[in-house]
Amino acid sequence: MYASAGYASAKKSYANVDIGARVEASSPHQLVAVLFEELIKNLDTLIVGLGVGGTLGRSGVILRRARANTILLGLEGSLDRKQGGEIAAGLSAIYREARRLIAAGSDAGDADQIREARAMIAEIAGAWAQIA
Repeated sequence: MYASAGYASAKKSYANVDIGARVEASSPHQLVAVLFEELIKNLDTLIVGLGVGGTLGRSGVILRRARANTILLGLEGSLDRKQGGEIAAGLSAIYREARRLIAAGSDAGDADQIREARAMIAEIAGAWAQIA
């Protein structure tokens, strides 16, 4: 039991170091890409955890939901509404809808709503990756 707990702790530490290193070496464009990647990974964990036989307890659901909301709020806050115009307004609406779906899906234990939010975010992330 101790060994598996130690492994989980070490794995989490290495993941945090990896994210930190990626953030430090990233341009603003790459930072947004990192946020999308982390958001999608988080949503994938939430989907699996809520699915049939999922092992994500209530506290895990709350943690993943909070992390997703934090990332979505960060993405929305980074939008330049003056220069972005309609595109920024549209992205803002999508981020709000994703937060709504994540909240509803988390509360109901419905992975389908989380999948819908993930699909929306994945589409934006794919378009963002093409801008490079």
